[in-house]
Parts: sequence; structure tokens; C-alpha cells
Amino acid sequence: MIIENVAPEIDGGRAAAKGSEGATFKVSADIFSDGHEVLAADILWQPSGAGAWSRAPMHFVDNDRWSGHFVPLSVGRYLYSIEAWRDTFASWRRDTQKKLTAGVDVRVEIHEGLELVEAAQGSGLDADLLGELAQRLGAASSDEHAELLLSDEVAALMAGVGPRAAVSHRTPVLELVVDRRAALFSAWYEMFPRSQAGDPGRHGTFEDVIERLPYVRDLGFDVLYFPPIHPIGHTNRKGRNNALIAGPDDPGSVYAIGSEEGGHTAVHPQLGTIESFRKLVAAARAQEIEIALDIAVQCSPDHPWIKEHPEWFDWRPDGTIKFAENPPKKYEDIVNVHFEGKAFPEVWFALRDVIAFWADNGVRIFRVDNPHTKPIPFWRWLIREINAKYPDVIFLAEAFTRPKMMQKLAKIGFQQSYTYFTWRNTKSEIVTYMLELTGDMADYYRPNFFVNTPDINPYYLQTSGRPGFIVRSTLAATLSSVWGLYSGFEICEARAIPGREEYLDSEKYEIRADNMDRPGNIKQHIRALNHIRRSNAALQDFRGFLPLLSSNDQVLVYARHTPDWDNCIIVLINLDPYNRQGSQYEIPLWKFDLPDWAMVDVEDLLNGNRFQLHGKTHTIEIDPAHGPVAIWKLLPPSWRVNA
Repeated sequence: MIIENVAPEIDGGRAAAKGSEGATFKVSADIFSDGHEVLAADILWQPSGAGAWSRAPMHFVDNDRWSGHFVPLSVGRYLYSIEAWRDTFASWRRDTQKKLTAGVDVRVEIHEGLELVEAAQGSGLDADLLGELAQRLGAASSDEHAELLLSDEVAALMAGVGPRAAVSHRTPVLELVVDRRAALFSAWYEMFPRSQAGDPGRHGTFEDVIERLPYVRDLGFDVLYFPPIHPIGHTNRKGRNNALIAGPDDPGSVYAIGSEEGGHTAVHPQLGTIESFRKLVAAARAQEIEIALDIAVQCSPDHPWIKEHPEWFDWRPDGTIKFAENPPKKYEDIVNVHFEGKAFPEVWFALRDVIAFWADNGVRIFRVDNPHTKPIPFWRWLIREINAKYPDVIFLAEAFTRPKMMQKLAKIGFQQSYTYFTWRNTKSEIVTYMLELTGDMADYYRPNFFVNTPDINPYYLQTSGRPGFIVRSTLAATLSSVWGLYSGFEICEARAIPGREEYLDSEKYEIRADNMDRPGNIKQHIRALNHIRRSNAALQDFRGFLPLLSSNDQVLVYARHTPDWDNCIIVLINLDPYNRQGSQYEIPLWKFDLPDWAMVDVEDLLNGNRFQLHGKTHTIEIDPAHGPVAIWKLLPPSWRVNA
């Protein structure tokens, strides 16, 4: 038996595919053999270490392609493979039926069929059913033997216990990592806890964040992500707008981690204590919000590790510590940790213990800062170590770097990944990127579409005004099943340092207190997006994407759908935030086996009204001043009975 082109199979089995708890995991392969026998195949799967295989049948698709699926019900690592064989009884049944149809005498063939059933009875499998079949055959006439042996009932029984020839297994056995649903479907909101007091003159606390939880939940977010919450160093502390000299009241960058008050397992004393942090985690959980923490593997020059473990750091010939650099950028307030030489393996254990510390304090989601600047073997080891003890922990890779490095981080274990979405603005850029993400990459790479971050104030948003914020949030929320925004996006904050994708008066270097109710905000639109996502399965898995024909390059139209198209969302977006744009577009009637002139009911999910579309091709005019996007749910005629 030949078993080839298994999908998913990542890098020849060297990396694991990704699945979600309770979600169908599909496996396909080319399966064929010499000769003309009837073939059969099963998917074999088991939780890693279980020892016993479960089976799920595969079915012929076309051109020697076979497909099947199983549903992993718990989080963890699984193994899967394929077993294929020549089905002797099915081959006998097919050939005998052909001879009967042709009027050929099949008395000898009937004896062969009886022998196959007797051989199966001797296998000891399904003994009661086979015994009953043997009794029925013994009491039957010769003509009845043929009718019974060729029946669908006997075919179904023999498929499980009949003789198999040329039984073959696909090697190597492949691995699947099954994560909880939040890895595939979640909505992130990023905030700086120190800015939640509502007063730029007062440092916020965890208690202040608790007061803000209803706001986050009201917007529809279920993950609340914090940049580092640790003590901040004093040496070379940065001032406002990344100034090299800080004023006496400047709080410094949260990424300059560590002081005499502690390091990566301590909280900034002005935020509170570990006890108050645990109270925040519990309060968030009560509102169905998870707390996500930033893991930045770097230290301020005041971090306790530098005195305790100088061998973990790089030192210059003059005896001074080497600061972090990304020429021409310099980060005078931080130093990098060394992973090799005398630092190995102690620094690996220390960083693993940092993650475990926060996991023990209720955190199950970690956004990892710049993982591409640390060794791949370290991340592979650390993620396995943590997930072995905390299978529900999710790691997000914040890596805006070369595509192959971003892909490698996903392959070695990161459950979510940042993307280039922030820089994909045109119709062709967006469609091309989505087809890439939903192609073979989808087997291992889960995209998290952030519309902005404290580090990235996109040029598009700097000049697009309120319509641009609606466009980008709609794209992120409907293209990816995981999306996020950094606080201030909802009030269309876009003030920038001229010529740079950076915020003016960046919250990274000062405490802010913005008015989240200021005129022009898009909070209602964000609420609607998150509600629509929760109400439609098509938006809960990024893989169901189909670009649709539109005649204007400024108008993007696409469908988001479930695998069987029982939930289909159509999104129409004017990418031009300044001008009214019109376009012809198509509705995918063919996906519902409807003719080009058919009628479908449509529910407008943003405005709440219903209407009908007659035919495949239509025109639309979208004025950004009155709303640059439309989100529709298709209700084809065949669905009305079940609506």
C-alpha cells in the first residue's frame, strides 16, 4: 500500500500540527496500490503515551485522495497516523455483484464468501454478531446465501472484522498539539495598569484595574493583556517620548524590568502586591475575562539577576555591562540575557520558573516579547516544559521579523503568532496575505490580528480619521478568529511622532488618562464586532475565507464561512477612508448549489434590518462618512425552514 502526501504533516513530521479542544481535526492522504482490489483506511490516533490507538474511518474523495477526521476532546499532545489495507471481503463482494449482474454462475464465489465469513469468525472479533450470521447462513438456501452475503448489513459487519491484505502504516507517526478554544478564538484588549487611575498624576493600581473590568467586558473582550507589571529600574531610566534623561516624576519604561524591589517574579510596588494581583485575576475571571501577561526576557541594569548571576550577561572589555542594541536604535535602560556558555542551563531554568510562578498565580496566557531574538531550542524546551505541567497555558509570539522565523516559532510550539496584518492595507495585499495564512500555514500558525500596539501607530491610522479605525477593526475582527487592540484605539487616538510609526506622548514612558467617551469614539462599533463574532461560528475559525469578486480595487468583499457553509458572513469594506466608492460584487450562490438567478435573504448584522438579494451580481456604494463597512449574514432559501 502507498500512503503519501499526508496532510497535515509539518516539515515531514518534525513539527506538530495544531488542533483545538472539541474541534474536528481533518486528515487526508493519497492512498493507492497495485491491482484492482477495494482499498480501505483508518486514521489511528491517541493521546500521547496512552498506548492504545483509537480509529476513525477514512473515505475516498477523488483521484486516490482519502480523507477522515476525529475529534480530540481534551487539551494535550496527541499522536496520529494512517493504516491502509486491501479489503478482501469488499473486493469479493464487488466482483461477485458484477458477475451476478452479467449473468455469470457464482456458486464457487458464494463458497469463497462463506470461507471469508468463517475466517472472520475465527478472529474472535464481534463473536456474537458473527455467530448470529453463521446461524443464518447455515439455515439459508443457496440462493439466500448469495442474497445475505451480498447485503449491506454483512458488508458493514465484515468491514470491521473481515480479512485484510497488505496492511500498511504511514511512518513516521505524526504529532498533534490540542489547545483550548481561547488559542483559536479570543478578543484581546491591551492596557497599562499604571494608567487606570483616571488621573495622570496618580499611579494606577490593580484595584483601579478591577474597576475597569466592566468597561473591557462591555466592549466584548475576553482577554485583558498587560505590558510588564514588574519593578522598573532607575539606571538610564527613559523620560517622556523616549528621552534619554528622565525627570524626577517620570515612571520609566515598563520594559526596563527589575530594581532593588525585585525582578520578573515581583510586581511594581505602586501597582500593589502579589495578593492584590491574585484578587485582580479572580475578579477578571468572574467577568469571564482572562489576564494575559507580557514576558520580556530582558533586564534593567538594576535587576537582581545582574549581581546574583553576572555570568548570564554580556560584559564589555572595560568591565561595563553591554546594553541592548538594534542599530541604530539603542536601549540604554535594558540589557539582554545570555542563553549559552556559563549561563546555560541555569538561566533556562530560571526563566521557566518565572512562567511557572505566574501560572501558579492564575495566569494562563503569555505574550512573549521578541522571541525571535532568543534561541529556538530554548523556546521549544520551555513551552514543552510549561505545557507538560499547565496544558492550558497559551503563548503568543510577538515577532515582527522574517517570515520563516515567524513560522518556525509557531512550529516549535507558540500557540498564537503576531502577523504582518498591520502593514497590509490594499485589497491585493490583504487577499494575498489571507490566502497565505489560510493555506498550508493554517495547520500550525494561528494569527492574532492586532490593529495597533504601544510600539506601532500605523501610518494608515495616522491620517485616516474615524472611518479608518472602523475599517481596520472590522478587517481584524472578521478576518482572524483572534484579534486585539491597544487601549486608545476605540477613541481613534493617532497622534504620532512625525514621520514615524510611533505614538506621540507614548504611554510606554508616561502615565496617561484618556477620556474614553470623547466624541468620535467607535466603542459601539467594537461592541458590535465582538457580538457578531460570538454569534457566528464562521468568525470563530480563521480558515474559512473566500475572497469575492468586486470591480473596484478600493472595495474589498469576502465571505467567512464554516466548513459546510451552514454559517456564512459577507463583509464589504471601502478601504478608502476619504471618498465614496462604488463597486460591482458577487454573492457566492454557487456554494449553496443555487443558480445565478436565485434569491437569498440577508441579515444586516450592523444595522439589524433584513432584505433580499436577487441574483449573483450586485452593485454597492459605500460612503465612509456614513459607515465604511457592511457585515451581512446570508440566509439562503434552504435555511429558512430551520431559521
